Amino acid sequence: MPTPDTLIAFFGIAVVLALTPGPDNLFVLLQSAQHGWRTGLCVVLGLCLGLVVHTSAVALGLAALLAASSLAFTLLKFVGAAYLAYLAWQALRAPAAASACPAAVPSGRPAAGALRMVGRGVLMNLSNPKVLIFFLAFLPQFADPARGSVAPQILLLGLVFMLATLLVFGAIALFSGHFGALLQRSARAQQWLQRTAGLVFLGLALRLATSAR
Repeated sequence: MPTPDTLIAFFGIAVVLALTPGPDNLFVLLQSAQHGWRTGLCVVLGLCLGLVVHTSAVALGLAALLAASSLAFTLLKFVGAAYLAYLAWQALRAPAAASACPAAVPSGRPAAGALRMVGRGVLMNLSNPKVLIFFLAFLPQFADPARGSVAPQILLLGLVFMLATLLVFGAIALFSGHFGALLQRSARAQQWLQRTAGLVFLGLALRLATSAR
């Protein structure tokens, strides 16, 4: 297993990476501002579940096979870009209506709405092949074969990374959700927020679609 010093250093790097602006934390920020902090936390949970899948793929060696396949990379990135474009379309066409108490989870049934937002976070994370390639390059650097099997070390590192992501993205969701609740009391501000979210999602879709490995 990695030493405590290694885990602490890794956790610090993971926090910095989580704070660095990117598709995932922007996604959390915008979803929380639009739908409330509870929705944001559901998205964060989904993103973290996606990280579990990426970590497991690296530990089992599947990530190396996927990273070596240009077809798999291309298919994944276009699926991710299409999904982001769909979210942009949803945001741009959403009607603006001022509300003193915006919905926390967009669904008639709170449990179903929460699960839908968790699924949205999972899909957002898994459909970005760059996350998998990043994990493939990043996690093994902190695993030491001299300290035992590499696979369990990678799994532990992935859990530490997930913890850092959960803390940072959770804080973003809480902050953005409370700020968004103030904006949603104004129909004009809500329309501005939706258009901003749509343009950001569209920009992320174009960036992912044109990205290279």
